[in-house]
Amino acid sequence: MAVGDSITAGADYFSNYRHPLWEKLSAAGYNVEFTGTQHSKSSAGPLAHEGYGGKNTESLAKTVPDHFRAHPADIVLLHSGHNHSQEEHPVPGIIAATEHLISDFRAANPRVTVLLAQVIPSGKLPKYSYIPELNNALARLAARLDRSDQRVVLVDQATGFDWAADTVADKVHPNARGAEKMAQRWFEALTKILSPPGQARSSRRSTTPG
Repeated sequence: MAVGDSITAGADYFSNYRHPLWEKLSAAGYNVEFTGTQHSKSSAGPLAHEGYGGKNTESLAKTVPDHFRAHPADIVLLHSGHNHSQEEHPVPGIIAATEHLISDFRAANPRVTVLLAQVIPSGKLPKYSYIPELNNALARLAARLDRSDQRVVLVDQATGFDWAADTVADKVHPNARGAEKMAQRWFEALTKILSPPGQARSSRRSTTPG
């Protein structure tokens, strides 16, 4: 289950990582299914997700858990932290909402693995100047919540993402190059936790990474 805001959902004027990630997983031989209540078209057919344009993490924490219970996943890809401004001093609230989401995912699926992203940087400043602070806080949260049977794996989507080259004109949303970079980071993280292609995951419901 891919969870986040418009960067996860995608739109007509910018790209998102979900389709290139599906292509990488499929090419590597993984049999995967993306799940969620939202759908967008791709050459692979509709790819389900829980991405909501304009929504912040606090909003996601109020809506996504019910959708997760209805469409449970073994793995969650969580990229959320935009749609605030520096003037709000939003980092504590984002972290609290992120922890709430992870707690609800675990309540619905006690063996869920959460891939928690340090979010991509933005050139829309000073609005998003809080992102470096947020990413440091997300790293601490992942370290605190990670358990051997309930993994929270930090995925660094920030390092190497160049908003000047990897976003569209709004300096926030990824272009095709940026989406490819995000997909590659997710893919690298997933290959470390998924069973090799063709092998079932022991004691798990399925091989669903979406």
